[in-house]
Amino acid sequence: MPPWLQLYGEAAKTAVGFFWKAGWAFVLGYAISAMIQTFVPKARLTKHMGKLGLKTLSLSTIFGTISSSCSFAALATARALLLKGAHFVAAVAFMFASTNLVIELGILILIFLGWQYLVAEIIGGIVLIAISSALIRLTYPETWIDQARRRVEQQAPDEPDDFDPWGRIKSKDGWCMVACTFVDEWKMVWKDIVIGFTIAGFMAVLVPAGFWQALFLADHVDAGGATTVLVTIENAMVAPFVAAATFIGSMGNIPLATVLNAGGVAFAGIMGFIYSDLMVPPLLHINAKYYGWRVALYIAGIMYVSIVATALILNGTFALTGMTPESSRKVEEVAQFKLDYTFWMNCLFVGMGGFLTVVSFVRNRKHAMGGDEKLGLRGWIAAGFALVVAVGVVLHLVRVLG
Repeated sequence: MPPWLQLYGEAAKTAVGFFWKAGWAFVLGYAISAMIQTFVPKARLTKHMGKLGLKTLSLSTIFGTISSSCSFAALATARALLLKGAHFVAAVAFMFASTNLVIELGILILIFLGWQYLVAEIIGGIVLIAISSALIRLTYPETWIDQARRRVEQQAPDEPDDFDPWGRIKSKDGWCMVACTFVDEWKMVWKDIVIGFTIAGFMAVLVPAGFWQALFLADHVDAGGATTVLVTIENAMVAPFVAAATFIGSMGNIPLATVLNAGGVAFAGIMGFIYSDLMVPPLLHINAKYYGWRVALYIAGIMYVSIVATALILNGTFALTGMTPESSRKVEEVAQFKLDYTFWMNCLFVGMGGFLTVVSFVRNRKHAMGGDEKLGLRGWIAAGFALVVAVGVVLHLVRVLG
C-alpha cells in the first residue's frame, strides 16, 4: 500500500478514535442538558433580563449554562432573548456561557485535556463574560443596537413556556420531552461533531508538529523552558484566527485543542483557541443576518478582545500561583482503542441514547410531530467527511489485517 494511503488510513483511524473516546461523554452530556432544558422553566429567568446589572448578567450566565452547547443554537437563542426584551449585554453573556460553561463541553475537556484545563475553562468562562460585558458597557453603540433590535423584531418571538417543574418531572410526558430534546440536540450538533473530529484526526496525522510550533512560536522559550511574555501574547492573539480557520463549532474543537497542546502551543493559546468557537465565519454570517454587518462585526470585535484578554489573565494568574495546566494527554493515548472504561461506558450510554431516540421517535409519530428536514450544505459536508473517514478506516483495516 502506498505511503500516502497508509497516512490516510491512520488519519481516519485517529478521527474515529477521538470520537470513540468521547462518545459516551456526548450521550451523557446531552442527556443531562436535555433534562435541564426540559425541567427548568426558562420564562422565570428571561423576564428579569431587561435591565443592565449584575443580576441580569448572572441570570444570563445561568441561562446559558443550562442551555444547548450548539454554537448555532446559542446565536438563535440570543436573538430570541433580544426579541423578548433582554438587554444586549445579557444576549452576549448568554452566547459565551452556552458555548463555554455547559456540562457536555466540560466533560470533553476533562477527557481530552485533563481536570486542570477544566478548572481553567470554568474560571476563564466567568472572566470572559465579565470582560465582554464591561467592554460593551464602555463602547455601547446605542444607535446600532436599537437598529438591530428593530431588525429582529420584524419576526415574531417564540415565547418561553412557564410550568410546574416538579409536576413535569413526575410525569411520563415530561420524560418523553427529555427524549425529544435529546434527539433535537443531536440534530443540531452532529454536523459540527463529525466535521470537527474529522479535521482534528487528519491534522493530528498529516500536519507536522513543526507547523504548530512555528505558528505559535513554540521554540521561543527561555532557558528554563517557560514561554516568554511576547510568545504568550502572540499565542493568545493568533489562536482565535486558527479557530476561525477551522470552521469548527464548540464541541468539535476540543480534540483539535489536544493536537495543539501536543504540538507545544502555550496555555494561553490553548485557552484562546477553545474560547473562540463563536468566531468562525459561518457564525459571523448568521449574526450579520440577524443584526446587520455593523453589529455582527462589533460583536466579533468584542469577542476577540475579550478572548485575548481572558487568555492572558488566565495565563498570568495560573503562572503566579504555579498552577499552569500541562495536559498529560497525548494524541496517541486519547485516540487509541482499548478494552477499558471507555468501552464499557460507550456500551452503557449508547444503549441509553438508543432508548431515548426510540422514545422520541414514538412520541413524534404519535403526536404527528417532526418531519423530514433538509440536510443543508453543512449537512452534506459532514456526510462527505463521514464517507472520507469510513473509506479511510476500511483502508486501515485492510493494511493491518492483510
